[in-house]
Amino acid sequence: MNIRLINTKNPSDVRDFIQFPFDLYRESDFWVPPLRQEMRANLDRQENPFFEHSEADFFLAENSDRVLGRIAVLKNNRFIRLTSEPTAFFYYFDAVDDLRVSRILFQAAEQWADERGLTALYGPKGMLQGDGIGALVKGFDHLPAMGIPYNYPYYDRLIQDAGFSKQSDYYSGYLSAEARVPERIISIANKVRERRGFWVRKFTTKDELLAVAPEIRKVYNESFSGEGFNPITEEEMESIASRILSIADPRLIKLVYKDDQLVGFLFAYPNIGQGLQKAKGRLWPLGWFHLWRASKTTPYLDANGIGILPEHQGVGANAVLYQELERTFREFNFDHVETVQIREDNRESLGENSALNVSWYKTHRVYTKNL
Repeated sequence: MNIRLINTKNPSDVRDFIQFPFDLYRESDFWVPPLRQEMRANLDRQENPFFEHSEADFFLAENSDRVLGRIAVLKNNRFIRLTSEPTAFFYYFDAVDDLRVSRILFQAAEQWADERGLTALYGPKGMLQGDGIGALVKGFDHLPAMGIPYNYPYYDRLIQDAGFSKQSDYYSGYLSAEARVPERIISIANKVRERRGFWVRKFTTKDELLAVAPEIRKVYNESFSGEGFNPITEEEMESIASRILSIADPRLIKLVYKDDQLVGFLFAYPNIGQGLQKAKGRLWPLGWFHLWRASKTTPYLDANGIGILPEHQGVGANAVLYQELERTFREFNFDHVETVQIREDNRESLGENSALNVSWYKTHRVYTKNL
């Protein structure tokens, strides 16, 4: 067995890195493949805005001509400057159920980080703030939310064997069509709309959304903080917006204003995972049709971003967002709504979701290791 640093300018190397999980999860009913062209763009040092300020490398573990595992290791210079934490991230970790494979992959990642003076390894965490985080440790018999990792149950064992320990868990939950937002929350939402000047802006076209992307970036960066958070740059916002708009129905995205100031957002997307499974990672010749059809017929809605500026939290603005979430999935006849990846120490958000009768059914775990 050997470990190989791939050359991201070599199409064959890039193809091997992208293809491995397609082979690994061939028999899985739940893994959702990425679009191959998006993965190629992520590895392209000229196209991915991450490489404008930071660095990453990508490794394959092989036995003869067979790929057995892969991993990416990242040095996010903006994160290090912001936090003064000399930490590397690992991402795109996939491996067969063999400790020899996972050990050689993590050894390569640790050596890479050590050579750059980094003293800890943290992950799974991606290049852009909007990337799904963690390894799945609960909820293996469910389709993942859009952009959120799915992996086999043995990954937790492989990661812990390499000396990692839990840093944080992220919970995802679902609301069924029978669930109702409590009358108390609806009452609060109606009162703050009337008395405090909160109102909801809706959209019908993607161009309308693009026009307010700079405002959304500002509010997003000010709404979140803490472990692993890194503010989004203008260039990264363009990349994230392009990714979102490729799957978004503008009617499902709502922004909350107080008078004329944007103060919050609700990002909800149709889950087209079953279409991606049928497309097998390719738009052509028929992949686009599977994605289009899934966007029109899926019963699943992902609520993958709910945020309010800190100065407007605790005064009822969140109730407006949850009221809009219920209106959205009822108006468009979704059967299942998933609230995606809320960190375990975000007690306010977890409490609000629990008050909506959310059932917590998935857990993703982020790990850390001192080097």
